[in-house]
Order: sequence, then structure tokens, then C-alpha cells
Amino acid sequence: MAVGDVIASAPAPGAPSGVLAKVTKVLGTTCQGTEVNTAPATLDALLGKDEADGKVPVDPAGISVEPLVKGVKVSWAKNGGRRFGPQGATLPLGSLRLDVGASVATAEGAPADAAASVSGFVQLSPKVEFGYNGNRTHTDSAAPGAGTGTAPRGAYIGLAGDWSSQWQFKGRAAASTGKDKPLRVPFAKLHADPVIQVGPVPVVVNLDLTCYLAVEADGRITVDVKQDLKGGFRVGGSYSWAKGWKPVSESGLTATPVQAAVTAAGRAKAVFGAEAGVGLYGMAGVSADIAPYLRGEGSAAVTGSSDGKGSATADWKAFGGLDLSGSLQAQLTVFGTPLFQKRIPLGALHREWQLAAGRLSSSARQPHAD
Repeated sequence: MAVGDVIASAPAPGAPSGVLAKVTKVLGTTCQGTEVNTAPATLDALLGKDEADGKVPVDPAGISVEPLVKGVKVSWAKNGGRRFGPQGATLPLGSLRLDVGASVATAEGAPADAAASVSGFVQLSPKVEFGYNGNRTHTDSAAPGAGTGTAPRGAYIGLAGDWSSQWQFKGRAAASTGKDKPLRVPFAKLHADPVIQVGPVPVVVNLDLTCYLAVEADGRITVDVKQDLKGGFRVGGSYSWAKGWKPVSESGLTATPVQAAVTAAGRAKAVFGAEAGVGLYGMAGVSADIAPYLRGEGSAAVTGSSDGKGSATADWKAFGGLDLSGSLQAQLTVFGTPLFQKRIPLGALHREWQLAAGRLSSSARQPHAD
């Protein structure tokens, strides 16, 4: 072990997120090994001119799950066998499923009968992605925002995978935080540290997922909306020497309505999503919010005439949608790329589709006074 050496380690006791460090001083040898002082290192110092392109499915057996509310049920499939979810369905190998059912807390001052619930499941097959191209013959002075030295020609870090969910938003919701923000309920935290081997070098990718429910409603509308949502997604950051860091945000999720009904006038929206964080060796790199949602809206009109006739109509619509947002973190300099001083937004991806629509109407003759 000598000054200038770079140490790369997979997760180990005392270093659950792995280690990437360079030796700054050799203190001496003990019966347990060589004792050294270290400082943070960068991947370009470790990988040099090597190239890597890894897409690694995250083994559900290696994902730790921490339920945050009562009633969360976890089921998964792993190599060597299958496990069955609470609903009795066989899960595809390599997927993790979370079933949850939660009542929606009623806002202060809402009607006593304003009760609602969100229930269903989300099934994930996540993959971490890592790319590196160290074949460079340039200096950073020609790259955007660069200083001096060298940088890799290209790099990538991100999260991709398959998403499947079926969930229902039902009831007369009146939810509020008092700050014009949705009522947010995290229900499970997931963590994994998959390792991508670049030759003999272990590149540790840290994955964190927080699954949550969020509801925003005015208490004037009753909804019963349910949908199936399936497809793939991909979020991350891509670096090239010519253009610097750029965000990647893609979604192929599609929805199938199962049922949809809305009564009365008002609005209600429920999100069944996941916040994701992807980093290297314990240093944050990419954050993303994958937020599929259901929402309902209704409007009512009452008319009357001098002959005592009147009518009331109510139009309603139910929608599904997806918001995908996030940012690239300054800690992405672990790649050895030029430093940026603030987060780079991923750019919001917004899609919405109509699940159903309808109209209710009634007419009546108003009584006349004698």
C-alpha cells in the first residue's frame, strides 16, 4: 500500500455503501493489516482509460424493506424459487411487490362523513445502470464549465425498470396539510447496494426508494377510481465531454381503466408513487420522483325559470396520469467530471389520460305559493 493508491471496495462491515478512496499517508503495519489515511477519490483515477457499460437487475433478495405504516405486505421472487403475493399471484422472477391499504386522514373542519381510502399494490423490477468511457486524449479546458486536468469522454448513471401497479382511490376525501400541499404518507423504504464489476474493480451503486401515498382533495366530491398501470421507465444523468451532464427522463407506462365514477362537484387527486435516489459508493448522484396518479373532477349547474321548472346537471371526469421529475446532484463529480455548483433539474415529464367521463341530470317543477 503506497501513497496515491486508490482503494475500491464492495459493501463490507463498517462500509455498507462500499468505499472509493485514495491513500494519502501510510501510518504503518499492524497485525490486522496496513493502516492508512485516505481522502475521497474519483472513478477516473481508478478506471483510467477503461470502458464499462453495465445494466444490472437488482436482486429482490438483496433489497431491504422497512415498512413505515401498518398493513404493508411484502412479497418477492428471487433466484432459486418463487414466492406468492398476498393476492395469490405468481410473481415474475426478480420482482418485488408491496401491497398497502390506508385511510386518508381527514382535514380539520371537514364534514364528518368525509372518509376516503387508497389501496392496491406496486410491483417493481428495478435495474441500476452505469456507463463509463475513459478513452480520452483531451483536457478539461475545452469542456463546458471545466477547469484543468482530464475527464472521461463519457459517463452514465441511472435507474430503469418495469413498473406494474393496480390501485384504487375511493371515498369522499378532504385532505390538506394546511399549506396548500398534498397530504403525503410514506409507507415503505427500500434500499440495495448492487455491485457492477468493471474487470476486477467493484463499482457500488446505491439505490434508495421511498414508496408513498399523497392525496389532495376538497371534501366536496366522491370518487371511486381504479386503474392498472404497466410499463417501463428510465431516469438518470448522461455525461459527454462535449456537452457536459445532461438529464435522461423516459417513460413507457400505459394505463387501463378498471372502474371510474365521480359524483358531486369538486376535485380530488391521489398519487401512488416512489422517490428514488441513485448514487455511487454512498455519494448521491441522481434523484427522481416517479408519481403515477388518479384524479377526479366534477362541476354542477342549476337552472330555473319563471314557470317553476328547474333542472340540475353535473359533469364529471376521471383521469390517470404520471409525473416524473428529479435532479442531478453535484456529487456526480465522483466520475472525475467537471464540477457544477448546483443541482441540474431532470426536467418534468408529465402525461395524463382520461379514464372515463359522464353527466348526471335531473329536472323538477318548483311548487308555487297560492
